[in-house]
Amino acid sequence: MRVIQTDSRRREALLYFSFPMSPKSRTVARSKGRNDGIEMVAHAALPTRYGRFTIYGFKGRGPQEEAVALVRGKLNGKTAPLVRVHSQCLTGDVLASLRCDCRAQLELSLKKIGQASSGILLYLPQEGRGIGLMNKLRAYELQDGGMDTVEANETLGFAADARDYEFSAQILKKLGATKIRLLSNNPEKVRQLESSGIRVVERVPCQPRVSKISRAYLKTKKRKMGHLLEGV
Repeated sequence: MRVIQTDSRRREALLYFSFPMSPKSRTVARSKGRNDGIEMVAHAALPTRYGRFTIYGFKGRGPQEEAVALVRGKLNGKTAPLVRVHSQCLTGDVLASLRCDCRAQLELSLKKIGQASSGILLYLPQEGRGIGLMNKLRAYELQDGGMDTVEANETLGFAADARDYEFSAQILKKLGATKIRLLSNNPEKVRQLESSGIRVVERVPCQPRVSKISRAYLKTKKRKMGHLLEGV
């Protein structure tokens, strides 16, 4: 295939050749991709220790609207897919910090989705509950001085949780997952997804073993943010 040089036509080509479909369906998908503002950039096989997935990259209109989705199974089957909408946490997911339970939740989610007949792990760049990495480190500094996670975020001028799940809902719709079982302890996440047109037929707890270090953090999330946590 001839290489297309312009950025706009290259983006169109990526969307056009993303899924195996008929020429008529490609035309419809290309038109819809422009209208809803969500572009499926690429997809590839992703074997993991939790099973084989297909990884998809998505872009929206905004500079922060990028995400990857790990998908397995038939998403529009009789059983609603098991879905985890996971916010990026460099310190936890990558550096194995024990200040939070993010990495443990990520691993538990991948394990559960890998065992399910179908599912999605949607990974979003919403570091620090939406305040960004540098501000998250500033919040850590305040927490070291005695504040809890909510007080630190609010002292920096942010909401306790600044995340928005409209982009997540758009991606789920793009994948055909409008009815899901959601792996989450966060009622606000359920509320936002449902208000954006995703039917959450079941909330599945996502609660790994609590460490001594993260217990205070989780207590704050339960007491001040309404997270549904058992034994904390």
